[in-house]
Amino acid sequence: MFKHILVPTDGSPLSQEAVNRAVSFAREIGSRITFFCAVQPAPKMYYGTGAIFDRHAFATFREKMLGTANDILDAAGKIAEVAGVEYGKVTLVSEEPYNAIIEAASRNQCDLIFMASHGRRGVSGFLLGSETQKVLAYSTIPVLVHRSDRSL
Repeated sequence: MFKHILVPTDGSPLSQEAVNRAVSFAREIGSRITFFCAVQPAPKMYYGTGAIFDRHAFATFREKMLGTANDILDAAGKIAEVAGVEYGKVTLVSEEPYNAIIEAASRNQCDLIFMASHGRRGVSGFLLGSETQKVLAYSTIPVLVHRSDRSL
């Protein structure tokens, strides 16, 4: 069965629900978890030629983004700890979260990606795109999608 599960989380309520379900699932099958949070880089208009702020401001921005990601991962880790599930935490900086999710799963030798779906449909889903759909389309690692009743 699955021995190592990557659980991407962005700290949203739907993602938090998926974290809870993933921890329960991992406990039931005796798997370990790596919690993952993608960190957005500074918007391009903020760095490079014609930068709006200096390097110090960019470093501060990066630190705050990483701090937020670590807070999200720490909260997920506490849930796993209480359940007695072995876990790790990882972040990657990426403009495309779906690529970062796939890369994190590969780098950490995960054999399953367990993630939430926000359940966008129709024009909203088409225009906004879905990181979950992109992971499903491009991942060679199996993906288990948790769909909450709240996402309907």
